[in-house]
Amino acid sequence: MARKKKESDSPRRHQPNGVIQGAGEVASQLITRTLETNYMPYAMSVILSRAIPEIDGFKPSHRKLLYTMYKMNLLGSARTKSANIVGQTMRLNPHGDAAIYDTMVRLSRGYEAMLHPYVDSKGNFGKFYSRDMAWAASRYTEAKLDAICKELFRDIDKDTVDFVDNYDNTMKEPTLLPATFPSVLVNSNTGIAVGMASSICPFNLREVCETAIARMKDPQHDLLSTMPAPDFPGGGQIVYDRAALEQIYKTGRGGLRVRSVYTYDSKANCIDITQIPPTTTIEVIVEKVIDLVKTGKVREVADIRDETGLDGLKITIDLKRGTDPDKLMQKLYRMTTLEDTFSCNFNILIAGTPRVLGVGEILEEWTAFRVECIRRRTYFDLAKKKEKLHLLKGLAEILLDIDKAIRIVRETEEEADVVPNLMVGFGIDEVQAEFVAEIRLRHLNREYILARTAETAELEAAIAELESILQSKSKVRSIIAKELKAVAQTYGQPRRSEVLYDTQVIEEEPEAEIPDYPVNLFFTREGYFKKITPQSLRMSGEQKLKDGDAIAQQVETTNNAELLFFSDKAQVYKTRAADFGDTKASVLGDYIPARLGMDEGEAACYMTVTRDYSGYMLFFFENGKAAKVELSAYATKTNRKKLLNAYYAGSPLAAALYIPEDCDVLLTASTGRMLLFNTALIQPKTTKNTQGVAALTLKKGQRLMKAEIYAEGRLNNPARYRKKLPALGALPDASETAGEQLSL
Repeated sequence: MARKKKESDSPRRHQPNGVIQGAGEVASQLITRTLETNYMPYAMSVILSRAIPEIDGFKPSHRKLLYTMYKMNLLGSARTKSANIVGQTMRLNPHGDAAIYDTMVRLSRGYEAMLHPYVDSKGNFGKFYSRDMAWAASRYTEAKLDAICKELFRDIDKDTVDFVDNYDNTMKEPTLLPATFPSVLVNSNTGIAVGMASSICPFNLREVCETAIARMKDPQHDLLSTMPAPDFPGGGQIVYDRAALEQIYKTGRGGLRVRSVYTYDSKANCIDITQIPPTTTIEVIVEKVIDLVKTGKVREVADIRDETGLDGLKITIDLKRGTDPDKLMQKLYRMTTLEDTFSCNFNILIAGTPRVLGVGEILEEWTAFRVECIRRRTYFDLAKKKEKLHLLKGLAEILLDIDKAIRIVRETEEEADVVPNLMVGFGIDEVQAEFVAEIRLRHLNREYILARTAETAELEAAIAELESILQSKSKVRSIIAKELKAVAQTYGQPRRSEVLYDTQVIEEEPEAEIPDYPVNLFFTREGYFKKITPQSLRMSGEQKLKDGDAIAQQVETTNNAELLFFSDKAQVYKTRAADFGDTKASVLGDYIPARLGMDEGEAACYMTVTRDYSGYMLFFFENGKAAKVELSAYATKTNRKKLLNAYYAGSPLAAALYIPEDCDVLLTASTGRMLLFNTALIQPKTTKNTQGVAALTLKKGQRLMKAEIYAEGRLNNPARYRKKLPALGALPDASETAGEQLSL
């Protein structure tokens, strides 16, 4: 709001004693005025001179660097140290060497960020797809202009574009580069300005040239017929969505999905990822997969590592046994940046004004720019040829009487009068007379003059052709089309990004996210199950159980753990902790045979809790045999809830134990004999219903009663019971059974 002007608003005045009047006072002003006078010029400078590309496809920093290299004769010559280029570029670009070198790195072939790099580099220039792979300093690397830059600077010396003074008015630099192909669409370009941004995806050079030609012939040309999709330098697979592409082509805004490319090595049981989306890096992908494995959201991955080397990008994922690689990749596509969206925002400066254009509009603007370049080049050539023709016509007049020309020159007393006398003697103008006067004496012969004047007819024909070009729009467009065909033929490359159509895309419904939090699981002898949170457990009293029942197992885990319930009928039922609701100690819990739909008369006898199916299951049978089965044998690709033949059914099961790794186990026979051994003595099997090996030697009428994981201190003299398998075991002495009550 307006305020009344105070005395302090007037300019400060010096008092006779040197004190400034008004010093120390705080003067207020409108924030809108501050923004207009201070921030708006900065915002406009960023938009116009830094972040947004122009119709030639370059930002000012790119253009200044490439033009400096062009003036250093680095087009088609040997490379020079990058530090030399950076230093020379400072004459046009008022920035530090680090900023200029970063710009050159992004344009280089070694960085691999562009479909058609403009800088032919030698040395370590880092990689676009790696966050941590830094490039070498400019004093170690070398560079020159790539061959395609011939098309950027073609006819730049023929007044095709405007030149302006550099920042200190000591040099001239071009405002645009007269590129003979739509480079704004061929190479990607991103930038963030103030209040706006630009993100242009790259397209295949050959497809862009064909589309530009077709668009000039038919303004209603279907762009998707010749440009089916963008083409990224890192490859990848573009998920084809015609509606999304039509929106991008029409409005310049939208997004498209890009997937990584992978192969499966069945011998090593691993996935090799060789192409990733342009919006991510190797490190981001690896870190995300590791995080998913740690949180239990992805359990099929055994290891992941970066194997990028001289052969290019490579991420290797080792799989666990039985993992379906295609299904795993579908999951990783959903949960990581192995599939990502490239957001398009085709914001380009047109005549100093930022505009968001569709692909068709960009091609029209580029065509208009290129038409102007062709016309200016034609005007330049026409003026040069007319000037030469004018001189040759003056020379033809001399041909009529060479002796007269020599006599005029010889008889003229003052050198300054030679040109005027020739003008009067032959009726030619000053320019022609100056040209004749500069001819060497040895060239004043009829042969030389006839040879020079013979060019007159050729010049007149060339001038007529140039004038016809200026008068015909179709001829100008045909020249543009001819140059585009030449560029496509010389520099065109096959597509790097594969287009995945609807029939090739496999989409799976994502699994519902399971909340993960700590839980305590309880399983009783009678088959009841409870899931209680630690907080609820601390606040609870005694566990409520049926008469005669007792807790057989208590496990601390998390809510997304998987549960395997083994029954007395040699079957196993699979479920998850998340399938059960949180409960309290004051309730009986869920009756597992009923909850999991077990067969009639079937009872649950053991619960196994796992997250990654590592470790082993131990089965001990009444006949004294023991079987060791890898828990991964129970992992299934599909969500099967019931597995038959979960263990050997030829003998009644005495006990089942889950062990993460080998440990000591104590067996007890019906005779009271005990055997202590390490499970490493039993070889693991992948066959679930293996009958196992003999562990405890039994006589007729005897049977194995109990098996338990041995706890240190359980026996006073454990060496007495440790035997080689199979063994009869040893009877406990009085000290082992003191205080115990025998039971049948």
